[in-house]
Amino acid sequence: MIGRYTRPEMGTLWTDDAKFQTLLDVEIAVCEAQAKLGRIPPDAVTDIKNKAKFDVKRIEEIEEEVKHDIIAFLTNVAEYVGENSRYVHLGLTSSDVIDTGLALQMLRASKLIETDLQDLHDAILEQARKHRATITVGRSHGIHAEPTTFGFKMAVWMEEIKRQQQRFADAVKMISVGQFSGAVGTYSNIDPEVEKITCELLGLAPAPVSTQIIQRDRHAQFIWSLAMIGSSLEKFATEIRHLQRTDVLEAEEPFSHGQKGSSAMPHKRNPVGSENISGLARILRGNAIAAMENIPLWHERDISHSSVERIIIPDSCILVDYMLVRFTKIVKGLVVYPDNMRRNMDRFGGVIFSQAVMLKMVEKGLSREDAYKLVQGNAMNAWNRDGGDFKANLLSDNEVTAVLSPHEIETCFDPEHYLRNVARVFERLGI
Repeated sequence: MIGRYTRPEMGTLWTDDAKFQTLLDVEIAVCEAQAKLGRIPPDAVTDIKNKAKFDVKRIEEIEEEVKHDIIAFLTNVAEYVGENSRYVHLGLTSSDVIDTGLALQMLRASKLIETDLQDLHDAILEQARKHRATITVGRSHGIHAEPTTFGFKMAVWMEEIKRQQQRFADAVKMISVGQFSGAVGTYSNIDPEVEKITCELLGLAPAPVSTQIIQRDRHAQFIWSLAMIGSSLEKFATEIRHLQRTDVLEAEEPFSHGQKGSSAMPHKRNPVGSENISGLARILRGNAIAAMENIPLWHERDISHSSVERIIIPDSCILVDYMLVRFTKIVKGLVVYPDNMRRNMDRFGGVIFSQAVMLKMVEKGLSREDAYKLVQGNAMNAWNRDGGDFKANLLSDNEVTAVLSPHEIETCFDPEHYLRNVARVFERLGI
């Protein structure tokens, strides 16, 4: 299922081949920096670049014996490079290469996620424009409130995605750092200038200070930002799930030809995509907690974060990619039912216009408390009866008609009055 919605290159980024190629790119960049500073012969770097290779199966064989993945990787590379391999990993510790390589992988994944976010933004924008005047009922506490438009709902979503784009950009900047500072970060066996040059070659900024590792609050912010994206997607998906309920049916996911909803009930059209999004958001939030647990490491470094990150970073990137692509398809194919929206809005004879009636009575001189009591009584009478009619109740209530004429009552039931400032919000958003 994941493969149908993720971008193929996202999964490829997190394969062992991609990981070790990134580590090799980092090692070669360090050699180039060392050569620029005259620390190793330039022809040795040329030789290393020409010969350096790796074989994942061979790395696994070596690791079986040495029980250290980076040593196994370097041993395998040395088998290809030969004598000049002595210049590879010179003055470095494993985490210099691992953490810098991980930053590069996360950056590459981020480019795909940024594209996904923009695609979703554009899909929501299109729905906001299309339905800016499609009247529907607003709900608070799940109960009918006052009129709004379906496009206004979409505008709220669009603006939230823009905030998520900004948060994600901030998180990407936070993890766009490398380090080549040695065993405890003090550059004991390597010149800080090597770090500076290497990071420039790789398109990263040097971490201002590090220990044996890049500090994990950076990674936690990145995973947290992915969880935030997932939580917004769940919010949107939950709204679709509610709107698709049989007794609401104001909007629903696209239902393709030949699609089945239930093995037992042929009539079913279930919001399975939105439910899927809601479930996966929980995994992202769990991963964010794990990322925060990785922040308090012992002294200059322990290895407790490593096993966690091998799961949560690739999985979170792949999951967010999947969720964004899938939900964008849902938004693009969303089926909207304006007639059902109007039908639902008019239930109980337009009880949702109660505030307009109350305010009109106050305008005519009645106290707010007395107006509220009169309006609420007529609304509750409609609410509590199947087929109750709020407007009819008002027109037949002598206490109400003593204050408001039938025409004045009628004008209170105009939804356009409630929506007169919606255009200003759309202008503010640039829609």
